Amino acid sequence: MLLADLVTTSAQVAATRSRLAKVAAIAEALQRAAPDEIEIVTSYLSGALRQRRTGVGWRSARATVPPAEEPSLTVIEVDAAFAELAELSGPGSQTARKQRLDTLMGRATADEQRWLAGLITGETRQGALDGVMVDALVKASGLPASEVRRAVMLAGATPPVAVAALTEGADAVARIGLVVGRPVRPMLAASAKSVAEAMSGLGGAVAVEAKLDGIRIQVHRDGDDIRVFTRSLDDVTDRLPDVVEAVAALPAGRLILDGEALALSADGRPRPFQETVARSMSGDAEASRGRTPMTPYFFDLLALDDEELLDLPARDRVARLAALVPEPARVARIVTDDPATAEQFAATVLAAGHEGVVLKALDAPYEAGRRGSSWVKVKPVHTLDLVVLAVEWGSGRRHGWLSNIHLGARDPASGGFVMLGKTFKGMTDAMLAWQTERFLALEDHRDDWTVYLRPEQVVEIAFDGLQRSTRYPGGLALRFARVLRYRDDKTAAEADTIETVRRFAGI
Repeated sequence: MLLADLVTTSAQVAATRSRLAKVAAIAEALQRAAPDEIEIVTSYLSGALRQRRTGVGWRSARATVPPAEEPSLTVIEVDAAFAELAELSGPGSQTARKQRLDTLMGRATADEQRWLAGLITGETRQGALDGVMVDALVKASGLPASEVRRAVMLAGATPPVAVAALTEGADAVARIGLVVGRPVRPMLAASAKSVAEAMSGLGGAVAVEAKLDGIRIQVHRDGDDIRVFTRSLDDVTDRLPDVVEAVAALPAGRLILDGEALALSADGRPRPFQETVARSMSGDAEASRGRTPMTPYFFDLLALDDEELLDLPARDRVARLAALVPEPARVARIVTDDPATAEQFAATVLAAGHEGVVLKALDAPYEAGRRGSSWVKVKPVHTLDLVVLAVEWGSGRRHGWLSNIHLGARDPASGGFVMLGKTFKGMTDAMLAWQTERFLALEDHRDDWTVYLRPEQVVEIAFDGLQRSTRYPGGLALRFARVLRYRDDKTAAEADTIETVRRFAGI
């Protein structure tokens, strides 16, 4: 398959707001792909390279070389070129990487050059995020949606499921199961405005668990081999030896645990979220460990020895967890059908410095990768994870710093972002210094007052409500928005959507 075919498909997908039309265009491309092209095509039309890191930065991707007049590049050739780039290291690698990238770009047409640059930088905004790709795979393969979605959840990625579905069919997809050592997509929680609202939706007795202000971890153990994965399924084992040691002490040979890890102060209260994230990203784990130890807390058990537990009711999984993991290493929880008791527990959790609570149905299976109705989180303030689209230079005391940030919600239909307002509130001097350096590195262009950014940085915003607005294209504006924290653990593709914002506003 020619790369030009994917560029054409991507343009078709970007040109329509219809989800059905997007699905149909991608499904057609998947059906035309040869067996050895399916994984590449699936990745590229999802807006991602197969190689997680190529060493090619944004400026290099935008470098111009004369384009080819006619398309000739195949998707296999492009993938092979990026594989070579990813393997380069050591002295002279930067020069060699530029030469090879220029060679690749020189064989690409102008349209292909622009599309490849977007693919490298993660800016291929065509409205074909993973949910659309999974629907397209269902359409292309003719297999039941439930079976395809479960396989994707357990495989942790869509491309290998696409290969199985389109080359071998239902039996191959059914064989994709839970594997210790291969991360699964974590189960996610919906949101409610209050504990009473969450309990009303779940009905009857529920588990009420502390929502910790840490990083989500999924820990796999197979004998002495212990691996720690993040919410985005990145392997951070080498960065979290404290978590590895805690799991090594448990009386089990094989397991998969779901939980959180966070940095605590001497009094047991959580330290600022940025410290937890910085520790989880540190390249010198032992030195960082001395300064900022990480404490794991677990709330679910997905596998134990030779038994898969995903489909068991939550009450049974948690009972197995309690028999395995000591209480100090488990997330605090109660089971109750009394809203007043649940509210009191939530107040205790908040007083301890944590984010809020998560209410869980006792009979629910573990729905990997889904944000269903069985888990509902409640925070004391309204928050959204938005993307910083631009930032304005400060004045007065903030002169010389980038201060007022422009906030956008993700729009899956267009693949872009919808602006919801601006804020300069909630920023400490340290935060202003950090964001000035960070946002200058993300600069796309600027005018006299504003620096416009590549939409990559996610920020958690607290706000008092939403109001109708003719100023912004989404028709809504945040009221009294303020910065809580920058979310380096989330990508722009995981930011809240404009649909979420509209639902919150009751639209």
